[in-house]
Amino acid sequence: MINKKEMIITLMMVMLIVILLILPTGFAKQIYVNSQGVRAKVLEVDNSAIYSNGIISQGEQNCTVKIMSGEHKGETAEAINLLAGKMDIDKTFSAGDNAWVILEEHSDGSIVFANMVDHYRIDKELLLIALFALLLIFFSGYTGVRTLLSFAFALLAIWKLIIPLTLRGYSPLLISFAVGTLITVGTLLMVAGLTKKALAAIGGAVACSLITLGLAAAFTRYFGIHGSVMQWSESLIYSGFQKLDLTQVYMAAVYLACSGAILDLAIDISAALEELIVHKPQITRSELIRSGLNIGRSVVGSQTTTLLLAYMGSYLSIMMVYMAQATPFMSILNSKTIAAEILHTFVGCIGLVLVSPATSLICAFIYKGREKINQEKSVPSIDTRQRRIFQWLNR
Repeated sequence: MINKKEMIITLMMVMLIVILLILPTGFAKQIYVNSQGVRAKVLEVDNSAIYSNGIISQGEQNCTVKIMSGEHKGETAEAINLLAGKMDIDKTFSAGDNAWVILEEHSDGSIVFANMVDHYRIDKELLLIALFALLLIFFSGYTGVRTLLSFAFALLAIWKLIIPLTLRGYSPLLISFAVGTLITVGTLLMVAGLTKKALAAIGGAVACSLITLGLAAAFTRYFGIHGSVMQWSESLIYSGFQKLDLTQVYMAAVYLACSGAILDLAIDISAALEELIVHKPQITRSELIRSGLNIGRSVVGSQTTTLLLAYMGSYLSIMMVYMAQATPFMSILNSKTIAAEILHTFVGCIGLVLVSPATSLICAFIYKGREKINQEKSVPSIDTRQRRIFQWLNR
């Protein structure tokens, strides 16, 4: 049964999502005038201008495409697919493929040039997202719907707030912490409602996230890591954002990557302690804190391992290159890329370790009044017990 508080919070989340959807980023201005992106179907390909050197291909692939969207829908055009000899960005097309094509237009609207950007994957991505949403709603019901809303809110908050505000020159650390806190509050309220459980989890998550942000900033400076270690970061400088502090962007990225795991563990601890209080109202504050720490010990081990696997999974190919080249282990640890990943992983792990005591202390403080009332109701005083004994003896 959906209560009024849950419905109000859900409606507020929907309103925030709508606001973020219509909120302009300020970077929607088209850089290349007289051009548009369209979906196209590849009719024919000509590979005669492609030459191979081992596993690397260079040159250009000429494609005849039929435009499937936009003002030129139904027209055919000759498009070029340039191959730079880099496997991470090159792509090749075959007849029947769907592609995303950029059309360069003349002032009269005619097509001057067509560039094959990449394969068209929007329909496949939507299918995957729909499968995720259907399974989540099927197994979780209304909770699954709220989870999807919090997921959408987090995604839009990053895209519409953190990224454009950072590009405008605002401090990446302050913006990321402010928006990250907003995401934490919104997510936990959607998960737990406006309850003491949610408030305790919010307090623990925000406190540990702030510590994580401080550690990320301190150890990034201490390790001497520059923000250019992030993929594609240098492209920002070449795109006209020379004043952007890439190192602060890296610090903010470390914080954001850890904040999700931190809020997850905070709500786990808070929910467990609430159940403990419900079933044992007379529990003391010290026992509650001790129980929270014991629960945390059982959960933190798996959470930190999960964090390690999530981070290291994206660097698996780099580690394979180091091993294939017989790079000494000390050289691996001293490389900037691996040092940055070590910082990323262990700063997050420290934040997770601190969640349990922080959330337990906050729970003990929040339930203090309730604890006293329950003790007064459930634990009789010595005089009351003595009086009952005398009454029983005098029967």
